[in-house]
Amino acid sequence: IFSIVVFGSIVNECYVNKDSQHPELLCIFNENESACSYGIAVGLIAFFGCIFFLVVDLYFQQISSVKDRKRAVLLDLGFSGFLAFLWFVAFCFLANQWQRTTLTRGFSQGADAARAAITFSFFSIIVWVVLALRALQRYRLGTDMSLFATEQFGTDPGASYPGYPGGSGVESTETYQSPPFSETLEPSPKGYQVPAY
Repeated sequence: IFSIVVFGSIVNECYVNKDSQHPELLCIFNENESACSYGIAVGLIAFFGCIFFLVVDLYFQQISSVKDRKRAVLLDLGFSGFLAFLWFVAFCFLANQWQRTTLTRGFSQGADAARAAITFSFFSIIVWVVLALRALQRYRLGTDMSLFATEQFGTDPGASYPGYPGGSGVESTETYQSPPFSETLEPSPKGYQVPAY
């Protein structure tokens, strides 16, 4: 959502006419086109990255391969860290260019949108750092061997597997069906004749 606010406000209101004498649209951030372009690019990358990782999270439980799960978590970790860095650069770049901007009558129209883009780029840094920490935690949980059910094994290296814990543990001597292969077979069942070759 923050990425939509950033690139949406830049696209919609941060390109303005400086005054009536200059009909061309200029970027409100110190007339620096690269500042607006960078904010739009980072916003779009973050938006499409969020959609991709939302789909990955939805289908994460269906990934059966441990290696593929590990790759997905590492990709999420790397992408989140990378975008936290990009948002930090965007915040610094936009704030620096906004500080150097002299507000004319035309530029004052887009001032609120410029401030919103700077503010939400700062909030995006926090969000992506939190997402990177969540991915790091997920990675650590996946590699932590204590998550596997090892408490059911004895500490003695020669201890055997304790078996299924359900039931009373006493085998019954009653037979509910006849044991296999104990029936006496007739040499030639009724209605069936052995073919002569």
